[in-house]
Amino acid sequence: MGQRIDVNHLNIYYGDFLAVEDVNIAIQPNKVTAFIGPSGCGKSTVLRTLDRMHEIIPGAHVKGEVKLEGRNLYAKDIDPVEVRRDVGMVFQRANPFPTMSIRENVLAGVRLNNRKINKSDADELVEWALRGANLWNEVKDRLDNPGIGLSGGQQQRLCIARAVAVHPQVLLMDEPCSALDPISTLAVEDLINELKNDYTIVIVTHNMQQAARIADYTAFFNLKAVGEPGHLTYFSDTNTMFNNPQNEEAERYISGRFG
Repeated sequence: MGQRIDVNHLNIYYGDFLAVEDVNIAIQPNKVTAFIGPSGCGKSTVLRTLDRMHEIIPGAHVKGEVKLEGRNLYAKDIDPVEVRRDVGMVFQRANPFPTMSIRENVLAGVRLNNRKINKSDADELVEWALRGANLWNEVKDRLDNPGIGLSGGQQQRLCIARAVAVHPQVLLMDEPCSALDPISTLAVEDLINELKNDYTIVIVTHNMQQAARIADYTAFFNLKAVGEPGHLTYFSDTNTMFNNPQNEEAERYISGRFG
């Protein structure tokens, strides 16, 4: 089952620069939460703090709390590698490992975590993850072919299979459809809708229609001016956000009267 995420007074820095200021948000388990807002307002930056990917950048750090089922992911005794096991990430550009087969791509995260796995368990896991990513029927006869040989939409679903293979609690998706054609986008959206039965999903999207179609909750981020920190301006259930937002900036952004 997916887990709840509570973000409390989160300030995100690149060196001395405050990039995103004072984010407070409760992300519900087994729901899809979309982050929307103009470019540069910190959506992807906030997303990357939820699995401690942000701090991979030299000088990047945070103040505040990100709690996964009450456990602060930034506590002193927490291993970031373990966090990334519980919180999977799917990126904007599909990034299958180019030298690996479809099968090895699915197992990459498991191997990375040094989990020993015998062949029959590995076979089962590969089929389970690929079925979960709606990809099994398309690739089951060519599992030893390079993952990089798949179409863009298939590669993105392969990356989702790789993310779910380690059995995370949460799936983060950073504009997972922005490089895909409309049919592949629909396939990934249908998949997201199914995956929320098992995972908590947070998605960054620039596509308003996509947020309206797949998200249960939507968070609108904005910034006052270039060089100022981004902030969470408005958060509500998606229906309210798109049909009756109680926030003027969000309403202007959604209706296209922005900037």
